[in-house]
Amino acid sequence: MPERRTVALVTLGCARNEVDSEELAGRLAADGWELVEDAADADVAVVNTCGFVEAAKKDSVDALLEANDLKDHGKTQAVVAVGCMAERYGKELAEALPEADGVLGFDDYADISDRLQTILNGGIHASHTPRDRRKLLPISPADRQESAVALPGHAQSAPAEEPAEAPADLPDGVAPASGPRAPLRRRLDKSPVASVKLASGCDRRCSFCAIPSFRGSFISRRPSDVLGETRWLAEQGVKEVMLVSENNTSYGKDLGDIRLLETLLPELAAVDGIERVRVSYLQPAEMRPGLIDVLTSTPKVVPYFDLSFQHSAPDVLRAMRRFGDTDRFLELLDTIRSKAPQAGVRSNFIVGFPGETEADFKELERFLTHARLDAIGVFGYSDEDGTEAVTYENKLDEETIAERLAHMQRLAEELTSQRAEERIGETLEVLVESVEAVDEDGDGAYGRAAHQAPETDGQVVFTDSTGLVPGRIVTAKVVGTLGVDLVAEPLHLDEEAAG
Repeated sequence: MPERRTVALVTLGCARNEVDSEELAGRLAADGWELVEDAADADVAVVNTCGFVEAAKKDSVDALLEANDLKDHGKTQAVVAVGCMAERYGKELAEALPEADGVLGFDDYADISDRLQTILNGGIHASHTPRDRRKLLPISPADRQESAVALPGHAQSAPAEEPAEAPADLPDGVAPASGPRAPLRRRLDKSPVASVKLASGCDRRCSFCAIPSFRGSFISRRPSDVLGETRWLAEQGVKEVMLVSENNTSYGKDLGDIRLLETLLPELAAVDGIERVRVSYLQPAEMRPGLIDVLTSTPKVVPYFDLSFQHSAPDVLRAMRRFGDTDRFLELLDTIRSKAPQAGVRSNFIVGFPGETEADFKELERFLTHARLDAIGVFGYSDEDGTEAVTYENKLDEETIAERLAHMQRLAEELTSQRAEERIGETLEVLVESVEAVDEDGDGAYGRAAHQAPETDGQVVFTDSTGLVPGRIVTAKVVGTLGVDLVAEPLHLDEEAAG
């Protein structure tokens, strides 16, 4: 009997990292590893790190150190770093953090089982040397599809007509080859919601962002792979899929059809078992009328717009190498709401960017005051290694950035609470996500409406949990708010139960 090997995956950062972790889980489960939830119960703790901004990097380091502590009083024998921070810094991270027994880059994912076994056996796998991954793919998007470059979250098992190396009896939750190709993925929770990679990388050159340098140039997944993975997730009980990438509005440009997303969305919505399709990470400068129409009129595709505005003052946007201004952005929002008045809109913003004047800051405030966004993320500018903005002059001092950040966060909290109050009286379709005991008086039930994405946009708190189960979509009327969260009364449950 093979030796029992256990592994736990600790995931930080965005939904894209969650997909990558489930790919790693699928690879490891197919090679005989047993996945456990608690790192303290695992032989190897794999920390999927985030390398986006300083706060995220700190969280990743803290998670690695916390996992390392388990080696003194738990079962854990090795701690391994993967993900964006590991890819971005490689040897530098390994030298700065000797507590990590291995630092693996994206190119190691295909051989993750062998890498972990080597480390578990006391061997050393050399940490990779970071490189600009944009240079690994052809400049022309049309030439990228046949390139053999590691793309986390894109993995498929062998075609059904070819012999697969994985054992025939795969563990529960591991996708076997069915049809042309099946996803190499293992679900790590029982949530009725799951993300699906639509693409990887980014061709934009925002001056504050380092992501393209370590995630690479933009490359789409083939529609058949996205559809196949969605069908598999539906078989696993998933009711909502969220399409993720660094820039979903560019989907299809390397496949010869920049409007491919408009064609794909109705097909995804038609998958048996899927009740809701959500698209995240949209670029305002790339929004087009046809895409807005599909997002606001296709049954089961939610009218949800995760628009990356970042700022609204023209001079700041140009310094960021982005486009638009307050009035254009407001026009875009008006267009969306004219087609879907209940549409959800969220965005992130950077304050204190080099050269941002008091007038620029007031212009952003003007935009936020009029935009009626459902969720707002605000970040203070910080230099990111390897970005163009690091070289900019006219840097604001830390105190000014902190003051502007605090002011804008207070404003954002006030505005999103007001937006939530505007929804009182609305009737919403809510996906129940959890029903849990809160006290001896009863249960607490929580879910999300169409305008609320997982983790980022608040939730719906039900006034009554009777008859509610995770994965069910119920009609509910908003009767109150708790900040950005909505309090809603379920409707029609008695009639449905009687039927």
